[in-house]
Amino acid sequence: MQVFCIRYRNAQGALMRILNAVSRRALDLPSVHAEPAGDYHAVTLELEASPKQIGQLSREWYSIVDVIEVHFSAASPHNGGSGWVPLPPASVSATAQSARAALA
Repeated sequence: MQVFCIRYRNAQGALMRILNAVSRRALDLPSVHAEPAGDYHAVTLELEASPKQIGQLSREWYSIVDVIEVHFSAASPHNGGSGWVPLPPASVSATAQSARAALA
């Protein structure tokens, strides 16, 4: 079971686009928890995904303009799991990501 934590701007439809990426792959989603996180919002998703699906989800989530960062953990943080591993966008450099944010 993997746990993903996604920080995003609370814009109209942002959370639904995040959840839709999981739904399109027909993955079971036993746990979803969304809450305010400072100036942004965060959603924690617990699901079982293959490494290929993790890469696909990461790319799709980063393609959503309102997504700020995506973290992944193999163990649940509630069960004393180890730290989060950030999933950087696969094809977007830091400067391109800044440019994308400026255009949004």
